[in-house]
Amino acid sequence: MVEKLPQPPDEQPEAQLREERVSRRTLFAKLGVLLNAVVGTVVAVPLVRYLLGSVGTQNKYLRWTDIGDVQRFKDQETTLINFVNPFSSPWDGETEKIPAYVRREGPKLTVFAINCAHLGCPVRWFPESGLFMCPCHGGVYYADGSRASGPPERGLFEYETKIIDGKLFINAGQIPTLSTRA
Repeated sequence: MVEKLPQPPDEQPEAQLREERVSRRTLFAKLGVLLNAVVGTVVAVPLVRYLLGSVGTQNKYLRWTDIGDVQRFKDQETTLINFVNPFSSPWDGETEKIPAYVRREGPKLTVFAINCAHLGCPVRWFPESGLFMCPCHGGVYYADGSRASGPPERGLFEYETKIIDGKLFINAGQIPTLSTRA
C-alpha cells in the first residue's frame, strides 16, 4: 500500500514571491554599504587611536635611569656618558644609547643633555677652555651649562637627578625641547 502525502497548495501569493526575490540592484546596494562600512572602520580605528593615544599617558615616558656610581665622576670634571633609552626596542641597536654630560662640582652632580638649546645639534666639551661648544651655529656654554654666546637663548638642557645608595639616577625618556625639561 502506497501512502501519498498531501500536496502543498500551488497557490502562493504573487506578492510573497516578489518579497523573497532579491533584485540585482538591491544586492549590489547592500554589498556597497557593507564595503563602505568595512573601509570606514579600517580608516577610523587608527585615527581614533591617534586622537586618544595620549589620554592618560601624560608622564609615562619618564623613567628613572641608573647612570652609575657617584664615585665614578671626579670633582670639577665633565664626563661624557651613554645611557640606554628606557623605551628602546630590540631593533634600535646603537641608537638606543643616549649621550649626556655629567658635571661634578663638589657634592653637586648635574647631568646635561648633549643637545644644543638652539637647534639640537650635539655640543662638545672642551676641558682646556672649560666650555661646551656647538659646531652648527657657534653656540657656546659655560661649564655650569649656562649660555655664554651664540644664537641659543638659554643654557643647556638639564636632566632631573637623584642619588640613591651611592648611584646617580636621571629622569630620562624624553627628548629635550624648549617646552620641556630634559
